[in-house]
Amino acid sequence: MQTFRKFLLLLGALAVVPLAHAWDYEGHRAINQLAIQSLPTNFPSFVRVPAAAERISFLAGEPDRWRNTPDLPFKHFNGPDHYIDVEELAVYGMKAEMLPVFRYDFVAQLALFRQAHPDKFHIDTSKNEDHTRELIGLLPWGITEAYGKVKSGFSYLKTFEENGGTPDEIENAKANIVYAMGIMGHLVGDAGQPLHTTIHHHGWVGENPKGYSTNNRIHSWIDGGYFAKSGGATTKDLLKQLRPAQLVSLGSRPAKPEEMFQATMLFLIEQNKLVEPLYQMDKDGRLSPDAPNGGEGKIFLEKQLLKSAQLLGDFWFSAWQQAPPDTFLRTQLTKRKKVAAE
Repeated sequence: MQTFRKFLLLLGALAVVPLAHAWDYEGHRAINQLAIQSLPTNFPSFVRVPAAAERISFLAGEPDRWRNTPDLPFKHFNGPDHYIDVEELAVYGMKAEMLPVFRYDFVAQLALFRQAHPDKFHIDTSKNEDHTRELIGLLPWGITEAYGKVKSGFSYLKTFEENGGTPDEIENAKANIVYAMGIMGHLVGDAGQPLHTTIHHHGWVGENPKGYSTNNRIHSWIDGGYFAKSGGATTKDLLKQLRPAQLVSLGSRPAKPEEMFQATMLFLIEQNKLVEPLYQMDKDGRLSPDAPNGGEGKIFLEKQLLKSAQLLGDFWFSAWQQAPPDTFLRTQLTKRKKVAAE
């Protein structure tokens, strides 16, 4: 713990940098920065080199930049990875805790159910050019697959380092890990924004007996508008609450590598439980900085930033700790050394 505190002091200069927004680029960037600071001092040091840390921070916004593309196939691929509408699972007879681990098994189940019950679904084709309305979001699969990419990077980095990889190969492996870590940060950041887990993502839909807001701008208000209006958040208080990264947990125990999807889904389920309280806060004026109790919104949203950062650090740490040897690459490097010796 003492070394971790020293590490926080070393990087403490970031603590006074104001964040203009929450889950706009500035917020995603802050989540990645906080996650880096959660890593223990024995974590591979190349990720803390200023250029690498900046690269990881910059890449926090990359998947949102992808969403600006006009290319429909790319929109189709990228868009659903940013969310999952948890409530809609019940329409398909699915339970959030029992979803298949494999992305395309889930997509196939959606398609089969739609084929069997065409009367239950109507898609406005004029608003479905990218063919994503047939899906209900793929965020947990995106996160789990991103964890696999980071873990793969550490696997072959270790193999290159221990079995005669060239300096260029080792540096390229490190660059790949930095890239995968940065991209993963965006998805885990999305998971901490409750409106990325719900059908009520742009205003309350369906029955609304409690009179929650139906304004579709509530999402952008949560993503960044509130912090922009309130003068922004800072990482200073969040750093004090940050614990050292540890293995991703599944309940009261560390999750096994093959259990990362379940751990991700449990996190999303917990954030989905905050959707109605979030709308109630909006209704009560607690998400209006000018209101007497408007500061409560800042506390709530900063807590969500911290949750994502903490989980992200745990995912990165787990990927490093759980990376298996790349046996195929090791065999190839052994052959290469043998040929060179001959």
